[in-house]
Amino acid sequence: MTALGNPHRHHTHRLDLDDPTIREWDATVLLADADQGIVLDRSAFYPGGGGQPPDHGVLLWGNVRTRIAGTRKGDDLYLLPADGDPLPPAGTSVHGGLDDERRTSLMRTHSGLHVLSAIVLRDFGAPVTGGNMEPLIARMDFDLPDVPADFKQRVEEACNDAVRLDRRIGVRVLPREQALAIPNVIRTASDLLPADIEMVRIVDIDGIDIQADGGTHVASTAMIGRIAVTKMESKGRGFRRLRIQIHDAD
Repeated sequence: MTALGNPHRHHTHRLDLDDPTIREWDATVLLADADQGIVLDRSAFYPGGGGQPPDHGVLLWGNVRTRIAGTRKGDDLYLLPADGDPLPPAGTSVHGGLDDERRTSLMRTHSGLHVLSAIVLRDFGAPVTGGNMEPLIARMDFDLPDVPADFKQRVEEACNDAVRLDRRIGVRVLPREQALAIPNVIRTASDLLPADIEMVRIVDIDGIDIQADGGTHVASTAMIGRIAVTKMESKGRGFRRLRIQIHDAD
């Protein structure tokens, strides 16, 4: 293990929250440990959470490349190197780079899921009970006992009507009390917001959706592309699962 200072005082500055378009940046290694991972002073790697998987990418230092295959969240953001790749020692200056195709695909997918949840809540009154995504594919579960025969088609058409409006997708941070005063800002059927969260990050799709969220998103709905609702499944007791794919715009 090599470390710079007290590892419990490390705090990675989250560039991914500042600007989700960042793909390359310079940083300094604060901690490098074979078991825990690598801690940087600045990082654009999204660590995963809220159904969105972590980013992949590389750290370049000198003539060496360390692939980053995942992350671990603990007292800080730990980057996990690919098996067999070397660890840059603490104090090393590195150049970070994200897998752009993966990150951009996940941003499009995540924003598409926000549109989907907004449409199903608006048109059918159904809250979200769960969800997950991979690049350009995702599922979302809803508490929806009664389903019209043309439900899948209606949802897909309404989602793409919303996408074509090319509405801005913005992010802001509000005090907890102010955030929770926004109707339906917690989109799940149960309130999963931890009690110790004092400031809440809000993702606002202008005129379409507003909800608490910690992930990365595209800048406007048109950047999502086209949403295809590929399958609807019954999960018992009135719970429905919608599977979607994200395509380039027609």
